[in-house]
Amino acid sequence: MTLSLPRTITHVLLDLDGTLTDSAPGIIASLRAGFADAGFAVPSAEVLRAFVGPPLGASMTGIGFSRADAEAVITAYRRDFEVHGMIGGNSVFPGIPEALAGLRDAGVTLLVATAKPQPYAKQIAEHFGLAGYLTGGLDGVHGAAAESAGLVQGKEVVVERALAHAVALGADAGQVVMVGDREHDVHAAAHHGVATVGVAWGYGAPGELETAGAAAVAATPEELRKLLTN
Repeated sequence: MTLSLPRTITHVLLDLDGTLTDSAPGIIASLRAGFADAGFAVPSAEVLRAFVGPPLGASMTGIGFSRADAEAVITAYRRDFEVHGMIGGNSVFPGIPEALAGLRDAGVTLLVATAKPQPYAKQIAEHFGLAGYLTGGLDGVHGAAAESAGLVQGKEVVVERALAHAVALGADAGQVVMVGDREHDVHAAAHHGVATVGVAWGYGAPGELETAGAAAVAATPEELRKLLTN
């Protein structure tokens, strides 16, 4: 089911990986290290790329890993990611700062809702200057909380928390929109009755966002700004 965009958009929940930042190089390199260090064969480049964006626990389950094996790989992955991949293999997509500034200046409240663990999300938002565009700065970053040694909450839980924050800031839930690059962004938002604008520069497969039910897909950050303010 495709949810239509509200006539007026006042609050926007932003995905991080593949939407604001080009994090795939660092994530994939650290995943390779994580699988190898945990004693498992490293999956193909295609499989590893599909890991970028969704919760890692769900991706591990998708390739048949048990919870224990998934935790082992994710724990090893994070050791490498914290040192090498989080900042060194990451960058902000061109045009994103300008689009965020335009949305902020138009009076749109901006929050982050990402499946990335919240401590990592906050470090990334601070390092790359993204927090300055968010309402409340780093308090506007909503990431996943740990459930066990290696696994974290799903995107639906993160969207729920970010949506509650938006409502606490005065949003009518019917005027909130999610922005993301993968189908799990669309599904998580729809679970809470929130429409999604997809972004074409991220890591989704061709047609993935449309099939998932995105209300619209922006080809560029400037087009995203126009969709959310017109």
